[in-house]
Amino acid sequence: MFSSPPGRGGRGSRPSDRLDQARIVTSLLHINKLTLARARQVALTMLIGACGGLIVDYLGLPASWLLGSLLATLLAFALGFRPRVPNWLRDTTFFILGIQAGSGVTPEAVSQIGLWPLSFAIQMGGVVLVVIATKLFLEKVLGWDRETALFSSLPGALSFVLAAASETRADITRVTILQTVRLFFLIAVLVPLLGWLEGETPAGEGWVVHTGTPLDYVMMAGICAICSFIGIKSRVPGGLILGALFGSAVLHGSDLINVGVPAFLAVPSLVCIGALIGSRLKMEDRSALVQLLPAAVGAFVIGLAMSALAGLVAVWALELDVGRVALAYAPGALEALTVLAFQFNIDPAYVASHHMVRFIAIALLVPILAKRLPRRDTTEQDTAQLNAAQSDMPFDTEATGRDDTRN
Repeated sequence: MFSSPPGRGGRGSRPSDRLDQARIVTSLLHINKLTLARARQVALTMLIGACGGLIVDYLGLPASWLLGSLLATLLAFALGFRPRVPNWLRDTTFFILGIQAGSGVTPEAVSQIGLWPLSFAIQMGGVVLVVIATKLFLEKVLGWDRETALFSSLPGALSFVLAAASETRADITRVTILQTVRLFFLIAVLVPLLGWLEGETPAGEGWVVHTGTPLDYVMMAGICAICSFIGIKSRVPGGLILGALFGSAVLHGSDLINVGVPAFLAVPSLVCIGALIGSRLKMEDRSALVQLLPAAVGAFVIGLAMSALAGLVAVWALELDVGRVALAYAPGALEALTVLAFQFNIDPAYVASHHMVRFIAIALLVPILAKRLPRRDTTEQDTAQLNAAQSDMPFDTEATGRDDTRN
């Protein structure tokens, strides 16, 4: 009479009930182990990036924490480690770096905004040159098929390019590796180039933080959060980081506040974004990486040359400084180059706005191109990939698209 009711785990419980309970316990243990494994992977990724940044900072190179983290993560990947940066950490990083980049905007920089439309036009001419020249190189010199050559030649907006390419006969692996390696080279080349052009920004100069009241920091964080939320809801490409940048730029450009992001937040954010870019390749891409390296290098050199040609036109016609144009016209890496603009004190708003224009143009162009090319049978996975790229537009800023498996 004191036996437990059936199904409660006592003597009267059925074997099937006990089996279900065992399965639940096993599933929970598996989830806990998986969560701990992912947490260790994230922690190790950040540690590797921080060590790389520390070494490069010790060497006195510019943008040391970003560059060092990127190089260290790439080295770890080459040795077989799979870097992991969860979406929540990525989004937090972009918010902080958006505020930081916007704090570099000055009233003097805002006074030159009338030149931007002409600069946009010259920039887009350069983008057309990049696409045409790179496509001809890949198709005529290396013998790539038309679809793969076209999507590989588009500078940036990788998630949109891959979503559209997946509906055609393009080789997705080739497109991914070429676009990614081009991004790596772009950062590795621009950092020392800007250091030379700008006279090697002294170590620590980028971390000068003007003191302010607690109310200044609360107002800055609150307004930037609202702007990021609006950017996300409006589905603007890179809306999260650009919203924070816009809010911070308005506050600093109008001289309402004069505070910046403390180094204890800025440095880990730079380490995180370097690791994020370094984690862009998948483990299965390693075997094809060496084989496609000559094509990636060739495409990078051509893209950089065409962008430089357009940049020279802008410098001559609009009398802009070389460093600002070099960052704004570079073929890719919206978030990284916006951060570099702040690091070198080169008008982050100008740089970010040009990359946003390029990003939007490519994002609108690729679906049209895909419809004009021979199509393969579209699967449910292709449709899901395209829908994910569109829904995650505000979070995709060319370092990588969102990956829910990393949460």
